[in-house]
Amino acid sequence: MIDITIYENREQEYTAFQCLGHAGYAPAGEDIVCAAVSALVINTINSIETLVSDAFDMETDQDSGQIDFSLREGYSKESLLLIRSLVLGLQGIQNSYGNDYIMLTFKEV
Repeated sequence: MIDITIYENREQEYTAFQCLGHAGYAPAGEDIVCAAVSALVINTINSIETLVSDAFDMETDQDSGQIDFSLREGYSKESLLLIRSLVLGLQGIQNSYGNDYIMLTFKEV
């Protein structure tokens, strides 16, 4: 299962997320749930880096499927919108494939 934690601040802005694990929906290379989550997450990070140029911190571990991402102070509303769009896409995957493959948790920081 892919565990995804979305961190939001007191202003209810999504400013960070952590992904951990693999979906296990199908064998590696055929897992459409894992591929969909990966595409959304990587596209969000690339979009923030390329289109918005906001500073962020990120750590990854391919073996465990871990991606820790957090915006640095001074982030823009455009980055917040991109992360909100990511959450919308992840919720769609969760609604379609269920909690056995992807679990979203929201935490206030």
